[in-house]
Amino acid sequence: MYGLMVNEQERREIEYLLKREMEEITFDLGDKRIDTNIKCAMEERYEVLFQIFRRFATREDCLQYMPRKKKHN
Repeated sequence: MYGLMVNEQERREIEYLLKREMEEITFDLGDKRIDTNIKCAMEERYEVLFQIFRRFATREDCLQYMPRKKKHN
């Protein structure tokens, strides 16, 4: 486990970057041209980003960005 000390401005910037990346992944997951295997990797990345995001964000933001349940085909 690692520790990280950031000031308020840095915290807001990290939160902003995480939100943007998660929104981009969410948008790309809706693209039917992207292969299923790639989408699985993107979902895994989203999960990791969300775990980091939880450490910075408010409860309301966490609920907004909470990962969707995976669809089993």
